[in-house]
Amino acid sequence: MRTVDLNCDLGESFGAYRLGRDEEILPLVTSANIACGFHAGDPGTMSRTVKLALKHQVAVGAHPGLQDLIGFGRREMKLSPREAYEITVYQVGALWGFVRAEGAVLQHVKPHGALYNMAAVSAGLAEAIAEAVYRIDPELILVGLAGSELIRGAKKTGLRSASEVFADRTYQRDGSLTSRSEPGALITDEQQSLQQVLQMVTEGKVRSIGGEERQIAAETICLHGDSPHAVEFALSIRSLLEAKGVEIRNLRSTD
Repeated sequence: MRTVDLNCDLGESFGAYRLGRDEEILPLVTSANIACGFHAGDPGTMSRTVKLALKHQVAVGAHPGLQDLIGFGRREMKLSPREAYEITVYQVGALWGFVRAEGAVLQHVKPHGALYNMAAVSAGLAEAIAEAVYRIDPELILVGLAGSELIRGAKKTGLRSASEVFADRTYQRDGSLTSRSEPGALITDEQQSLQQVLQMVTEGKVRSIGGEERQIAAETICLHGDSPHAVEFALSIRSLLEAKGVEIRNLRSTD
C-alpha cells in the first residue's frame, strides 16, 4: 500500500493575533511544522501550537527560518554555513524544549521559506543545517524539497530525510519550485492541485510549468495553513488519496 505524510506550516502567529486556522486543519494532517520565532511565532504561540498538535495526535516538527519577521522569512539573506548551523540549533532547540515539556518527542525539522529554498540549491547550507539537526538528535528527520541538496545533505550526514512535494506550487524543468516572484508560481485551481498531488504520489512524476514530466519522490505533501481555503483543500486531498488507496500517516509511523 502506498503511504504519504501530510504536513502543514503552523504556529505562524504572534500573541493574540491568529493567522490561519490551525485548530481546524490539525485533524486533517499528520505532521505539523511549527514556527520557531524567527520568521513567525513567539513563545506563547509555540507552546499553544505544540499542545494543539499533540491533542490531535499530530507529529510535531520544528520550522526554523531566517530572522526576518517583516518579510516572513521569504526574502533571501546572505548566510554562511556556520550561521545556518547556529540559527538552526537555536530555533530547533527552542521548539524541542516546548515539546519535551509536554512529555513528547520532536519528529522532524523542515526549514522555512527562503532558508529552505537557499539550502535546496546550496550544498554548504544544506550540510550545515543537516549537521545542526544531527547534533541535536540523530533520530530527527530532515524534510527537504524532493531531489534537492537538503536531501543529499541529510544522507551525507547520516540523517533520515523525507522528500517533500507541494500541492499548490508549480515546478521548473529541473525539479525546483517556481519562484513566488514569478507568474504562475502558485496553483490557484483546486482541481489542478489535486491532479498534481495524485500524479506525484501514485506515479512518482510531476509536470513542470513548461509541460515536461520528471520523476519525483513524494514522501510528504506540504499544505499551506494560511491560505483562505486551507481546511477545505486539506479535506479534498485526504479524500482523494484515500479513495485511491493511499494511506495517510506521519513520517515516524513508516519506520
